[in-house]
Amino acid sequence: MFTGIIQGTGRIRHWDPTATSGRMTITSSLPRQWHSRIGDSIAVNGICLTVIDYNDHEFNVDVMPETTQRTNLQQVQPGNTVNIEPALLVTQQLDGHFVLGHVDMTVPVTKIAQEENAVRMQFSLPARYQSEVVEKGSVAVNGVSLTVTAVTAAEFEISLIPHTLQQTNLGQLAVGDLVNVETDVLGKYVNGRMQHDSNPTN
Repeated sequence: MFTGIIQGTGRIRHWDPTATSGRMTITSSLPRQWHSRIGDSIAVNGICLTVIDYNDHEFNVDVMPETTQRTNLQQVQPGNTVNIEPALLVTQQLDGHFVLGHVDMTVPVTKIAQEENAVRMQFSLPARYQSEVVEKGSVAVNGVSLTVTAVTAAEFEISLIPHTLQQTNLGQLAVGDLVNVETDVLGKYVNGRMQHDSNPTN
């Protein structure tokens, strides 16, 4: 489990985006700084992956077809920056919100606009997830815990402060780029309960 509070970024050194699976190497000293162990979970662009080895300068994760098909790893290239977060410890302060690292959808950026010291960013919202994205609710975009500022029938919007833009890869996004989105797990359970109650089985 994660919180969506990004601890740093890394740069992809090796990854074949034409493959459906394989080993990804990410240049970053963060796992060493965190005293990670082989087998630890780590969120990369909001995707829960497993550290299989690391050294002072980089770490490796294995990516299976299911992960590639459901995330934006099918489009990232060597040299791209990714957001990184270690798994939450039970002794840590809980900022952000509960993020599982299980990406629900990949959607494109549809609009980016500057508003004084913030950047408003809009994304497409598929119909099947509309009930799980609500105004003032939480959402993880490329693993970053954010507050939804507006929702329409086809899009949702977030607002980003300079710190978030500088400390994550969201500041590098352009219109048309695909991002990983995970809706709030609490909203999922509430939505599932409501659907069950409205369609009881005999």
